[in-house]
Formats: sequence, structure tokens, C-alpha cells
Amino acid sequence: MTKNLLIVDDHEIVRMGLKVALQDTDIQIVGEAASAAEGLAAVEKLNPDAVLLDIRMDGGDGLNALGRLKLDHPDLPIMLFSAYDNPTYIARAVALGAAGYVLKSASNDRLIEALQMALAGESAWTREELRRVTGALATPRMSQDIEVPLTQRESEVLRQMALGLTNKEIAKMLGISYETVKEHVQHILRKIGVSDRTQAAVWAVRKNLV
Repeated sequence: MTKNLLIVDDHEIVRMGLKVALQDTDIQIVGEAASAAEGLAAVEKLNPDAVLLDIRMDGGDGLNALGRLKLDHPDLPIMLFSAYDNPTYIARAVALGAAGYVLKSASNDRLIEALQMALAGESAWTREELRRVTGALATPRMSQDIEVPLTQRESEVLRQMALGLTNKEIAKMLGISYETVKEHVQHILRKIGVSDRTQAAVWAVRKNLV
């Protein structure tokens, strides 16, 4: 039985490649979107069986789109498809309910297998991916309803951390020095009681900061 897939990716060449990769399968590409906003609208219009969603796109972050889609369509399988093997992205994707996470460097067989698992209602996460973020997702402090006194600047830095940006990228984004960002990150980790950026990203997701 043919299953309908919506592709959300801002690179036309990637969308074209996916058509070739899936042409001899039972997965039919029912629509394409080049931005997060277009993807959200396309889901409402096309009612696909699953969504293959890029993360870093012009005009919107795919992980934010994932969160919004899961609120309105909790049972819709959404597979993340990214060029970035970033543990912060993976942790956020798990926390937000993605069906799996496939790198753009993966083989066609891996992509097809993951999509078919998601379409069958199964988890397509690998043990390795889950192992990398288990500690972040299980950190006890995060489940407690504790108000953490972050400054406005620390909150801004935390949001950028949760989006997967490096300290250098955050410095450029906020117009502050690399050393200042580094100092803010240390303060943030200490205040919220976590040991690394991945745990901080999950904490931010659960506090609805991103």
C-alpha cells in the first residue's frame, strides 16, 4: 500500500535527489516545501502519512516546526533529515517526539528503512543515537518545576545553544565576544544544574524556551 510523504527542505537539489531515491519504493512524495512555514501549511493541505523535515533552513528552524506539528498532529510520524550530526539537534528531536533522525550522508537503504519504520508507527531511532542523548533526557533536575534565575542575556544565549549554534556563532549572532559567550554558557550550565550543552538544550525545550 502506497504511503504519502511530504518533504520539507530548502535545497531543490536535495528534494530532486529524494525523488530518485524513493522512486522504486512504496513511498510516494505527495508534496514539497522549501521552508518551515510552507511545510506547516502543506501538512494541513495534503494530510501526508509522514514528513521528512530538514533542520537548518532559510526562514525557519525545522526543530521549531517539529514542535508545532507535534502539538497539532501528535500521531504524525516526522523524520528529521539533516547534514548535521549534532547531539543537541538529536536531543531536541527526541524530546519533541520525532520518529527518527537520518543524516544526509546516510545510504539510500538507511533512509528508506527509517521512513518505512516511521510509516509503520515504529521508532526509527538507532541505539547509538539514543545512547548519545539518554543522559540528557534523564537528568532529574530537568523534570522538576524549578524557576531558574537566568538573566535576559543568559536566556538569549541558552536559546541559541538549544538551536545548535556554537559559541562562535552565538557571539556573531548576539554581537558579543567569544569569551563573553563562553562565560555565559558556564553560568547557564551551573544555574540549571546540567553538565553539557545537550542537557541544556533538552532543559530549554522542556521549559518552552525554544
